[in-house]
Amino acid sequence: MRDAEKTIGNIIDKQSICYISSIDKDGFPNTKAMLKPRKRNGIKEIFLTTNTSSLKVESFKNNSKACLYFCDRRFYRGVMIKGIVEILEDQDSKDMIWKDGDEMYYSQGRTDPDYCVIKFTSLSVRYYSQFKSKDVEL
Repeated sequence: MRDAEKTIGNIIDKQSICYISSIDKDGFPNTKAMLKPRKRNGIKEIFLTTNTSSLKVESFKNNSKACLYFCDRRFYRGVMIKGIVEILEDQDSKDMIWKDGDEMYYSQGRTDPDYCVIKFTSLSVRYYSQFKSKDVEL
């Protein structure tokens, strides 16, 4: 792969959903489908929206370890990214990724207390394509 960050970034950007895993209070992984990321800084930082009241937010507040998975079903390739999550509830972070139409998820708009941002910081990346996996340097 010539430009790993570009290739992986394209996979991330072209998917309509991603999967996020957290660790619950009993130490088991929980995986959930989410809307695609709203913003990313390369493949190092990825930002998603979610409900402050969600189980995953509660889990991340207790254990910040997380995993994101993006799957390109058309070409049977994917990328698994392990990292650390921060839950951002400040208005600047909320404004940064807000989109028109988000009111359908957060009825009180940008200031909805049940709206927060997941900031995912990548620690390791594993790329899968053509029935082979390889670690990618960040």
